[in-house]
Amino acid sequence: MVAEVSEVNLKPFRLVKFFSFTSLAVILISTLVLSWVISNYTKDVLLERSEAYAQVFAENLNHQVFQQFVLPTVLRYGAIALRYPRQFERLDAIVRNITHGMNIESVSIYDSKENVISYSTVSQRVGKRDAGGDEYRRALQGENNSVMISDSSLLNLLPGSEPISCKLITYVPFRQERALSQSTDVIMGVIEVEQVLSADLLAIIRLQGIIIVTSVLIMGSLFIVLQFIVARADRIIEARAAERHRLEKKLHHAERLASLGKMITSVSHEIKNPLGIVKSTAEILEKRLIRVAPGNEHLATIVIEETGRLDNIVREFLDFARPLEPKKDLLLVNKGLIKAIRFMAPEFEKYKVRVDMDLDEALDPVPLDENLIYRVYLNILVNGVQAMPDGGRLLVRTARDGDNAVIVEFSDDGIGISEEKLQQIFIPFYTDKSRGTGLGLAIVKNIIDSHGGEMQVESREGAGTTFRLILPGA
Repeated sequence: MVAEVSEVNLKPFRLVKFFSFTSLAVILISTLVLSWVISNYTKDVLLERSEAYAQVFAENLNHQVFQQFVLPTVLRYGAIALRYPRQFERLDAIVRNITHGMNIESVSIYDSKENVISYSTVSQRVGKRDAGGDEYRRALQGENNSVMISDSSLLNLLPGSEPISCKLITYVPFRQERALSQSTDVIMGVIEVEQVLSADLLAIIRLQGIIIVTSVLIMGSLFIVLQFIVARADRIIEARAAERHRLEKKLHHAERLASLGKMITSVSHEIKNPLGIVKSTAEILEKRLIRVAPGNEHLATIVIEETGRLDNIVREFLDFARPLEPKKDLLLVNKGLIKAIRFMAPEFEKYKVRVDMDLDEALDPVPLDENLIYRVYLNILVNGVQAMPDGGRLLVRTARDGDNAVIVEFSDDGIGISEEKLQQIFIPFYTDKSRGTGLGLAIVKNIIDSHGGEMQVESREGAGTTFRLILPGA
């Protein structure tokens, strides 16, 4: 049931994680798309402005060439023949003078009657036939047009890749002019203006790369931060679920113990009175048997001893069921330990157990219930003796903890406890002994818990066991 509750509590957070990561992915993709849109828009703007610049330049070139070359040449020579060096050189001087300082790579002039380059600032192109394609023919029809030749992508930014190449070639009709610089519909040829836009395109692609890299870095940073937050939140939720599970388990255990305690109390009271009567009757019978039938009094003695043992069992039941309310006084831990060890001295001698003490004499008094804590010491010492049936060493040690608490340790080198049994030793009525109620360590733990302390056990089969009591200081 607890697992189901924890699963239900975790589901909303998993949904939050899903939406968070999905949002990051959507933002990253949107950023990449945005960078692509921005770069394409910038390319289009660059193309439009460069094309407009080329057209304005071509119109100015048209005017200057017509006024400074065509008219004077026709008046002087009667016709234009660029095969003559003097005409060609004059036209070349005029064009280069116009293009000087302008962002123009080359200028070429096509003949209107045939697809041949009559003039070009690139001498190798002069006389080249069929160099003009559809753009040339559209310009002969009076239409300004351009074509971009580009070989570029983000991959060109990588080291060792080919450099970015971009050219814009604009075709403008070369028109005859009237007086006052008015153009006519007579097309004398086609002007080709070539611009190199590699540097501008490189800047655009770099901008696109910067946007993408920045977006990836920002998204990566956000992802790492979110991952850290999610991991921390996961740990907190798991810790809270575990704590809730522990508290619910403790509550169920307390409820079971409360019910068990009520039952034990009622049953123990019902048993205790008849036991008292049986014991008293056996004592009277023992005295009479001594007088009437000497030698048979041991039968009454057995009854007395067994009723005494049953009475101790019933008392243990009542101690376990009775709510513990320690009456605390400031006591020296070492003093109570020495008292319990002296009381157990005959048992230690009987079972050949050597007791070594390593007591911190500088310990401050601790708030304890003297009778209850004395029972704790005796119970653990008895367990230590029982764990060493063939004798051994029992070390009793006290020390100060870093949190102003006092540590009391009982370490024996007895038979030890298996891992499976170690998980059950504090469960009421659990015992692996032929005799006993299995309430001794459960009562010990209840007493330590009632003092606000902690009890720890470490054990290995065949190597011994250590009981550690951590008692809070004043």
